[in-house]
Amino acid sequence: MDPNLLTLFKLSLILAVNMLMTRGLSDADGADLSFTQRSQLLQCNQTVLLLEMERCGERFSSDMNHIHPDDRCNLTHFIREYHVFSFCTEVNAGRIGCFWPNPAAERFIISIHKHFFSNCSLERVVFIDPPDDTLMLLILVPVFLTLAMVALVVWCSKRSDILA
Repeated sequence: MDPNLLTLFKLSLILAVNMLMTRGLSDADGADLSFTQRSQLLQCNQTVLLLEMERCGERFSSDMNHIHPDDRCNLTHFIREYHVFSFCTEVNAGRIGCFWPNPAAERFIISIHKHFFSNCSLERVVFIDPPDDTLMLLILVPVFLTLAMVALVVWCSKRSDILA
C-alpha cells in the first residue's frame, strides 16, 4: 500500500473521530432548553426566597441542636446536616427562579455561619520556618537534580552517534 495513501487514511480517520467527539460534547445539538427557558420566564421573588431560606435554616437549626456544641467546629460531625441545608437553599432558589448563590442567600448563609460557627476560629495557626538543615535540603535537592538533568541531556546529545 502506498505510504501517502495510508497517511491520508489515518488523517481522515482522526478528523472523523474528532468531529464525532466534538459533536457529542456540543450542547447545541438537541439540547433540552426547558430549564433555561423556564428560569428566564420566572422572576426572582426575594420575599419568597427569604421565606424558603428561613425554612431551610429552621431545619438546619433543629438538626444542629442535636449536635453537642463542642463538636460544632468539627465538620465530620455535621457534614450531612450542612449538605442538606446547602442543597435545600440551592434547590429552592432554582425553583423560585433565582440564581444561586445570590446576595440574599449569601447574607442568610453568613448569618447561619455566625450563629453556629462563630467560635470555631479562635485558634490562630502560627506558621514557623523549618529548621535550617531542612530548608537547605529542600532548596538544594531540586537545584542539583536540575543541574544533573541538564548535564545528562548535554552528555547524551554529544554521544548521539554512539548511542544510535
